[in-house]
Amino acid sequence: MIAPCHFGLEAVLKKEITELGYEILQVEDGRVLFEGDEEAVCRANLYLRTAERVLIRVGNFPAATFEELFQGTKELPWESYIPRDGKFWVAKAASVKSSLFSPSDIQSVMKKAIVERLKDVYHINWFTEEGNSFPLRVFIRKDIVSVGLDTTGESLHKRGYRKLTAKAPIAENLAAALIMLTPWNRDRILVDPFCGSGTFPIEAAMMAANMAPGLSRNFLSEDWEHLISPKEWEDVLEEANDLVDLSVDTDIQGYDIDDSMVAISRENAKRAGVERLIHFQRRPVGELSHPKKYGFLITNPPYGERLQDKEKLPELYRTLGERFKSLDSWSMYLISAYGGTENDIGRKADKNRKIYNGMMKTYFYQYQGPKPPRKKKAGESAG
Repeated sequence: MIAPCHFGLEAVLKKEITELGYEILQVEDGRVLFEGDEEAVCRANLYLRTAERVLIRVGNFPAATFEELFQGTKELPWESYIPRDGKFWVAKAASVKSSLFSPSDIQSVMKKAIVERLKDVYHINWFTEEGNSFPLRVFIRKDIVSVGLDTTGESLHKRGYRKLTAKAPIAENLAAALIMLTPWNRDRILVDPFCGSGTFPIEAAMMAANMAPGLSRNFLSEDWEHLISPKEWEDVLEEANDLVDLSVDTDIQGYDIDDSMVAISRENAKRAGVERLIHFQRRPVGELSHPKKYGFLITNPPYGERLQDKEKLPELYRTLGERFKSLDSWSMYLISAYGGTENDIGRKADKNRKIYNGMMKTYFYQYQGPKPPRKKKAGESAG
């Protein structure tokens, strides 16, 4: 199996897959390869918070010419996956440091090769393609072709709760990965002072409630009954529903200066089923405060994508820096493409990590506060 992810977050996805109980085969830029069966297709789609999608690896082969690409594709056992009425196409082709680099040509040659193979197997000359969908994704690196069958459909970041979005929303799987890069857990306070459509607080609340991110959506491979039995899906869904705990106590808050964004956040949290676990309110960053210690600010502040917003950034980040300084023992984690982040916050980050948000290079700035004192267990003496 192949699970693609955002560049820079491979280690987070690797940990997730390992915790699901599957063996990691290889970690590459922007993808993690692991071993799994039919149940793993269901569980990976349902539970992985940081992956883009889940692919079944159909095969790998070398190809430096279109003839080699054609023959290599034709050799693969397509009849094991695609039924005679299946709709199949190469949905995406990407190439890095390879002789073949035109996506449209790669897509066209591979489609012809699959048709030729299936003609021989099914003894038909015309494919109606009226059945279920079988999109393929192809990645060529240094003339090695890797072919994956997409079991997911719409990208996994589309959880199904976010019908309404902010101007520059952060993808749900990226938000989840960034939270997982921090030491935050459900017993700790989390505040997002630029909550937009509520993605950080909602993803945190879903983690706190042990809610699988794929519970409110469908997956393409649910219709592939010749490969995965409906019972497999039913069992995995039942297990995921049983694990949800909405009775958990949380202190998760989202603030935004815009009333309409606060309303959108509330609606999205309701759709996700976690509205009880989050407090949203209209509050400008200049009024950011909290009476308790050891909390977390986790946020995606404006980067100034639009020219007219750029002038406001220094003051905005300075205000954020001042408010953070006033929060006793707190940690702050923020993703930004704004070059003056550390300068205007007034402090160099303890760590920062380069992460690609789509094609945009951003940095995840990490300001780490002290750990809270360990709670004494019942029966432990004060000495």
